[in-house]
Amino acid sequence: MKPHRLTLTNALVLGYGLDKQIHTMYDPRPATQEELENYHDHDYIEFLKRVSPQNQASMRQQVEQFNCIEDCPIFSDLYDFCRNYAGGSLAGARKLCAGSTDIAINWSGGLHHAKRGEASGFCYVNDIVLAILEMLRYFPRVLYIDIDIHHGDGVELAFYHSNRVMTVSFHKYTGDFFPGTGKLDDNGTGIGKHFCLNVPLLDGIDDDMYQTIFKAVIEDTVTAFRPSAIVLQCGADSLGCDRLGAFNLSIAGHGECVDFVRRFGVPLLVLGGGGYTIKNVSRCWTYETSVLVGVTVPNELPCTVYDSFFDDSNWKLHPPLTGKVDNQNSPASLHRIRIGIKTKLRYLQGAPSVAMQEIPPDLQGLLASEDRNAEERDEEERGPGGAGEIRLGTRRQARNEFFDGEHDNDLDDGLLMPPPPPATSASTASATTSTSRRGRGTRGTAGRARRARGGRGSRGGRGRGAAAAASTSTVAATDNSMRDDEDDEDEMSSSSSSSSSISSEDSHPRRRGRGRGRGRGRGRGRGRGGRTSNASAAAAAAATASGGAEQDKETSAAPTETTSMDVDD
Repeated sequence: MKPHRLTLTNALVLGYGLDKQIHTMYDPRPATQEELENYHDHDYIEFLKRVSPQNQASMRQQVEQFNCIEDCPIFSDLYDFCRNYAGGSLAGARKLCAGSTDIAINWSGGLHHAKRGEASGFCYVNDIVLAILEMLRYFPRVLYIDIDIHHGDGVELAFYHSNRVMTVSFHKYTGDFFPGTGKLDDNGTGIGKHFCLNVPLLDGIDDDMYQTIFKAVIEDTVTAFRPSAIVLQCGADSLGCDRLGAFNLSIAGHGECVDFVRRFGVPLLVLGGGGYTIKNVSRCWTYETSVLVGVTVPNELPCTVYDSFFDDSNWKLHPPLTGKVDNQNSPASLHRIRIGIKTKLRYLQGAPSVAMQEIPPDLQGLLASEDRNAEERDEEERGPGGAGEIRLGTRRQARNEFFDGEHDNDLDDGLLMPPPPPATSASTASATTSTSRRGRGTRGTAGRARRARGGRGSRGGRGRGAAAAASTSTVAATDNSMRDDEDDEDEMSSSSSSSSSISSEDSHPRRRGRGRGRGRGRGRGRGRGGRTSNASAAAAAAATASGGAEQDKETSAAPTETTSMDVDD
């Protein structure tokens, strides 16, 4: 159970380039104490927090009470170690619940022996139970499959009374082999009766026999139980040549079981587990990573800094591991097991309903009393799919974010924006076309005037609008025309006199203004085109109706300009 096997696995995964085939890799946050206590006892978690190699002598009574002896030794940073691997499994469960992935992998998890109030079999915190509890908040039924050579007693015990979780364990059973549980007759109790399946096997089972019984049992179970999600524990101590195991499974045979479960197309959480020959464990989990991502990798191992671990097998991914132990299983014994499993499944009578089931505790909502770090704050902002993880090698950006440079400073209200610049005069406004364009400002007959970036448009858009100075008569005409119907304005605009526009332009050229505001539009194309052209059309109609004498009077008079920050002198 040394963490070094994870280092070797990571090196081989990166060496084969499988990290480029994985959709996203995350650095999950550690599990909090509240999350751990959703299954484990408070006293037990407090003990894990306080115990250390330096004080374990003074805490001897508690050490024995919580079974941290022999195969569960006390070591430095024990509590942090438990929080890290449990946090990875919880993060994978949250990804599946959020629908952000269909397969989640945490090779550091899968410690299936830990009980509610004690450690067992190198397992201190049962991350599998915590992950399944999280998944039950979203998925109606969860199927747990265990292919570790040891019986998954901790997970079975946790859901022994539940009909929403079915546990299926393939393991060695002789009565005295650890943990000593997992008989074919173990059946669950209460409403969980017949939801606990065990496949006890003997020493030396090979690939053909193992895959035969595995595929038959799992296919019958999936058909009867119809799981909404699957948790697969891939303990590698069922491989041949393991230091503690006694099976004859090859790496390819072990991986075939993983591929068979993957082909069901159900949301899948894949976890590690046992495995005590480090070089074979890393090979196995690397190969199964390639199976899960759908990539074929060569038998030659990639060059890494850990090549010395694999020189005895000439750096092969699939060394010979079978035939070391005599096969004590027979086809008749496997047939009896399958008949016993099918008999249990007959009692299910369809998948159970979850209409009146108690909802598991909200593991996310119990973080309020903890000091939030950056990852946990990110979890609140991004929802369960974010889950407080850091996406490695990727710039984090909200999906609804519109980013327009480092100095983008969009505002949600128009209080701080400069007012839109009015037109120069009624006759000048008549030169603008009555056609309203979205995204482009009004373009007049005298199109030589440069289009300026206007302030906030009348429709909240950000675009290029026509800028001009204002006269008193134009403002009055615009205020009156805003109450008219748009269709009347278009007809009135079509009757505008082009001669008065030309004379006005020749006698009084427009000031060119540049607006400096920014709006909230989707792009740079939305401006004041619509309403500006309508106002211009109304002003043109008013100027035409006043007659030629009044028009000459207006054109001969000097325009009254309004000082504005939008006009560049």
